[in-house]
Amino acid sequence: KPTIFKGSGVALITPMYDDLSVNYDKLAELIEFQIEHHTDAIVIAGTTGEASTLTDEEHLEVIAYTVKEVRGRIPVIAGTGSNNTAHAAYLSKEAENMGADGVLLVTPYYNKASQEGLYWHFRTCAEQIHIPVVLYNVPSRTGVNILPQTYKRLSEVENIVAVKEASGNFSQMAKIASLCGEDLDIYSGNDDQITSSLALGGKGVISVLANLVPEETHKICQSFFDGDSATSDTLQLRYLELIENLFSDVNPIPVKQALNFMGMNVGQCRLPLCDMDDVAAERLLSCLQHYGLVSNEARVGSVTVRRPPFALLWRRNH
Repeated sequence: KPTIFKGSGVALITPMYDDLSVNYDKLAELIEFQIEHHTDAIVIAGTTGEASTLTDEEHLEVIAYTVKEVRGRIPVIAGTGSNNTAHAAYLSKEAENMGADGVLLVTPYYNKASQEGLYWHFRTCAEQIHIPVVLYNVPSRTGVNILPQTYKRLSEVENIVAVKEASGNFSQMAKIASLCGEDLDIYSGNDDQITSSLALGGKGVISVLANLVPEETHKICQSFFDGDSATSDTLQLRYLELIENLFSDVNPIPVKQALNFMGMNVGQCRLPLCDMDDVAAERLLSCLQHYGLVSNEARVGSVTVRRPPFALLWRRNH
């Protein structure tokens, strides 16, 4: 099976205006920033992209805009997962029509399918399209885990080519690699486990960290592929504190706050995700200053984005 990308795929945030509508001009800037700094793929409209609070119209427009802006320079993988199989299949078909290079399908959340249900969910979605499918296993968010034996069955579906494995369970990752071999590429779904997953044969990472430091995240992977595991390990450990701070609150709250501190002006998250409290924001800012990503003069409160009343959000989305 073809490898859709090798290295660092950024799980890109969705920038917002003050009224929390999508800021497409800023999205274009972020895409160019990523490509300029050697990101190997863009994953759009995933968890970090706040897909769960985008309307279908916004969701598909964000995908189409990204494909158009990237212009084939690197692969674009569209998040099209849902806990409704028919809805996930619909989004996946639309993403294919818009020119996405692949789709990312998260495990169905809340209704917690059985392993048999997971198999038929993913297989049904994959059979509706011709582009590659990346499975996304994140039990901490969905409440369900794809077992290695289910991965094995799914790896036999022609266009299911990879998994973003975010269970944090290395024994499971090793078992997946053992059972599926070259029929299923593995990407780390955790930024603090990139080098460890590469050592098990992983092809890279789908990364939150890369929103801030795309070139360095790329280098963690590329150094390993070049046979320089010492440099890869050094970079992984160097950025561990930053990674911890990016997950000190629910993703993507900290990464959006960090980008705002860096002067990117990407706006806030949509409710129910809300701002970090001042104590957590101070810790994040101090960490960014430690890594030289913001000036030492930056202060919490210097970056503010007005949140519109809920009634305005409801009217716009309905």
